[in-house]
Amino acid sequence: MSLKFKKVLVTGADGFIGSHLVEMLINCDAEIRALNYYNSFNSWGWLEEVEGIDKVDVVSGDIRDPFFCRKITADIDYVFHLAALIAIPYSYLAPSSYVDTNVQGTLNICQAALDNGCQKVLHTSTSEVYGTAQYVPIDEKHPLQPQSPYSASKIGADAIAMSYHHSFGLPLTVVRPFNTYGPRQSARAVIPTIIIQIADEMAEIKLGDVSPTRDFNYVKDTCRGFIELAGCDAAVGKTVNIGSNFEISVGETLELIKELMGSNVRFITEKARLRNENSEVFRLWCDNTLVRELTGFKPEYDIRSGLQETINWFTKPENLNRYKAGIYNV
Repeated sequence: MSLKFKKVLVTGADGFIGSHLVEMLINCDAEIRALNYYNSFNSWGWLEEVEGIDKVDVVSGDIRDPFFCRKITADIDYVFHLAALIAIPYSYLAPSSYVDTNVQGTLNICQAALDNGCQKVLHTSTSEVYGTAQYVPIDEKHPLQPQSPYSASKIGADAIAMSYHHSFGLPLTVVRPFNTYGPRQSARAVIPTIIIQIADEMAEIKLGDVSPTRDFNYVKDTCRGFIELAGCDAAVGKTVNIGSNFEISVGETLELIKELMGSNVRFITEKARLRNENSEVFRLWCDNTLVRELTGFKPEYDIRSGLQETINWFTKPENLNRYKAGIYNV
């Protein structure tokens, strides 16, 4: 199914994944309404870097307001719901705000989409809801484990979203991406943290625990997965992983980035970057069988090619200057 001329809403469009999704949807010739989080500076976040943004209806607001959600979902065919608070360390400091945004905000979007007769809602989950793997690779039947206030809020958001499908017939898919990386990502994430510290010619790389493993996915692959699931009627009522089915440790990722950047910088552990042992997710490895069976989806970027694209973007002076390499970004 083509999204050409379909009216599409992207919440969280001003963020990392959201801005890349808007970019891809522009190339699909969709009619896009992009939600930017309201601020008094009239900043559109990463949307300001998107080529073709003049073709997009950018609106500013907040998903915590149900009246606003009803307004922005009017006349919309497809809702890509990405707006959320996502930083795990900050969720330890401000857990209530995560419930307000992630759970209540999702409720507001689902109710508004139902009231306005939207054709489909793609609700964004996260692999963090699985917690440390009890078995690998992790399929959609894996138990959910709330190991941080963030993951707890996303478990709640996923449940609210799916309840609207079961209770009211809302055509909805829960899209569960594993660890996405790429240009524009926040420095709170480990891959940008490594790259910008090396690019800033720091003598030492400061990180937390480098033993956990992750299933890293280049952002263009993640966005392509969203779009393919939007066109898949068989995915309605399902939770679907998007991942590469490839596991790599943070330490191995560090060594690969060092190789690609020609660096021999050494690594030190910074206590502030360590998560509580019971909260740390030590292993994530995606079973992507379901998305492959439903849509034929396969990642186009392996870890080396995706990292090279990411390094190329971050090491441009105009991009590197946006980041504060010496400050730990909570």
